Amino acid sequence: MIGGGQAGLAAAYYLRRAGVGHVVLDAQSSPGGAWPHGWNSLRLFSVARHSSLPGWPMPPFSDGYPTAQHVVDYLTAYEKRYDVPVHRSVQVSAVSRAEDGLLVHTDAGTWTARHVISATGTWWRPFRPLVELPGRQLHTVDYRDPLEFAGRKVVVVGGGNSGAQIAADLAPHASLTWMTRRPPRYLPDEIDGKALFDIASRRAGGVGELGDIVAVPPVREARDSGLLVATPMDTGVLAGADVVIWSTGFRPALGHLSPLRLRDERGRVAVDGTTAVGEPRLHLLGYGGWTGAASATLIGVGPTAKAAAAEIAASLGG
Repeated sequence: MIGGGQAGLAAAYYLRRAGVGHVVLDAQSSPGGAWPHGWNSLRLFSVARHSSLPGWPMPPFSDGYPTAQHVVDYLTAYEKRYDVPVHRSVQVSAVSRAEDGLLVHTDAGTWTARHVISATGTWWRPFRPLVELPGRQLHTVDYRDPLEFAGRKVVVVGGGNSGAQIAADLAPHASLTWMTRRPPRYLPDEIDGKALFDIASRRAGGVGELGDIVAVPPVREARDSGLLVATPMDTGVLAGADVVIWSTGFRPALGHLSPLRLRDERGRVAVDGTTAVGEPRLHLLGYGGWTGAASATLIGVGPTAKAAAAEIAASLGG
């Protein structure tokens, strides 16, 4: 397994239940996957009881939607609870074919595996538009605290959840402009992560049919108070900003799979369920809807992790 975040932990849980021997190679120095690297005010879209990995519910959080640190604490405890065999800090550089399996090349040596699950997510590959601007340019992955930008002219670009949350975070502190390519589409205020998972699981169009932004309390408050107002794209305003924060999304972090030559023009790998069509010994988990409904979420990754583990166990005769 490559990646020790939420997708890797869910897969490890089901592999353990199936009696399949495995190791998890994680590039990070501590548990939690991408969660320790988000902005300070980041919160989940759903309450703790609807944000759990398989086998063990997330402990309750007393103040509404859990913070990122609460998630990190949960993933750390989950890893310990199930004695997940994680090796840190191991950087995987490549996966290649061998006669009797796949070779996983790392900075700590080369591993041979009969099956490989890639669960590296998208956080490590932010999409940054190539735009020449005089001011400082950041991405969602670089943002931490609004006080760093107090009194500055800040433009946040992006009409999704990250853009809305970061804009709401900055609005009371900075001279903010929130730019979106189209008017922002808020999901109904009562929608949370559990409802999103249910919708994504049963509707072909997914949650995109309803809207783009979950109105978590800070976003709702900033919107209703008039602080969160989106404007169309304007190159002049961009050029006049002290700071531009690109909340323009991510791409799957699949560079380590390059030797297998499986990626298409979108940077994705064709899959049947979670199994790579061009390499049945490779499984992809947690990258988004193309690897399973809501599979990039805490609550949503379980079903696809279970399916991947079952397929691996069956192929090994388990």
